[in-house]
Amino acid sequence: MGTATEQPLEQRLRAAMIACRESVFPAYASPAEVFDGLAEACRELGIEEWDVYAERGPVARLEAEVGELLGKPAAFFPSGVMAQQVALRIHADNAGNRRVAMPDLSHLLVHEDDGPRILQDLLIEHLTTGRTTPTKAHLDAIPGPLAACLVEIPLRDAGCLLPTFDELAELAEGCRERGIAFHLDGARIWESQQWFGKPLADIAGLADTVYTSFYKGLGGLAGAALLGDEDFVAQARLWRRRMGGTLYRSTAEAVAALVGMRDRLPHIGQCVIWGRALAAALPAYITVQPPVPHTNTFLLYAAGDPDQVNTRLLAEMEEQSLAFSRPWTAAEEPGRMVTEMTVGQGALGLDPSTVAGHLAALLD
Repeated sequence: MGTATEQPLEQRLRAAMIACRESVFPAYASPAEVFDGLAEACRELGIEEWDVYAERGPVARLEAEVGELLGKPAAFFPSGVMAQQVALRIHADNAGNRRVAMPDLSHLLVHEDDGPRILQDLLIEHLTTGRTTPTKAHLDAIPGPLAACLVEIPLRDAGCLLPTFDELAELAEGCRERGIAFHLDGARIWESQQWFGKPLADIAGLADTVYTSFYKGLGGLAGAALLGDEDFVAQARLWRRRMGGTLYRSTAEAVAALVGMRDRLPHIGQCVIWGRALAAALPAYITVQPPVPHTNTFLLYAAGDPDQVNTRLLAEMEEQSLAFSRPWTAAEEPGRMVTEMTVGQGALGLDPSTVAGHLAALLD
């Protein structure tokens, strides 16, 4: 095993973040703590029945609660990767057309090993390129028939970038005019609501179909929901079974999601506002992307050497017992570094100016 000082820096940073008494980021809990909490949640929520193959029990309750919040019938899925491939597969099959549009920075294209093309035979057109919010003009620039248009809200690999609500509504109308199914990759739709300033059902109502995640902003164990009209959801359940996603038990995942909706969802908007206060307090030599954060997740850039900065970060976290930065990595631009900030509920008890001071000193 070796002593702590012999362990790789990345491993030591992870251990230091976990050990901190205070943290800007979502709180860490051990497996034992998580499962103790889920047992207590079952008692608090009156959950006495297991789900069986994603029916009854907490899965049915979760589908009903998510459906009510987002204004559409919902089906539980074990993963977002499966859910989104199912959504696009259904739209392509119904249209008799394998051609779909999405940003080149979409999760489906950057992080899924070409699964949509290999498994579903989809033909991908780039709706946008780089750090650009999608608009109807981008859709208009793609000629010919499309089965579906996917928009990721927010675009995570661009610093969780969002269009305005009006831009999203105009794009949705453009899809309707051309008979294109409009699909929202709403993995972080919960984190996007504060930016849009609209009820969740109004945001989801712009789209024909919506995917959302239970383990990101809601802090669940795993799992996702796919939403649309009754016919779409019936098709989604069929494809879930065909793709091996109708598991015998999903009770733990469903209970964790219900807890996240009860305990975390009400505070996400406050986390977004806190993140904006932090961004505004940072010195000019730290660049924020986007400059005014759209969600509680955003990117920070600075000049420097990641190894040197991470060594200083480790010492600061061990001394202050405050997790105020994740490790830094090399950015695309030579001599620059980047890290991702995700503001959790624990940050709400901290002064954003104080945290900004720690970041400024680290990177000065």
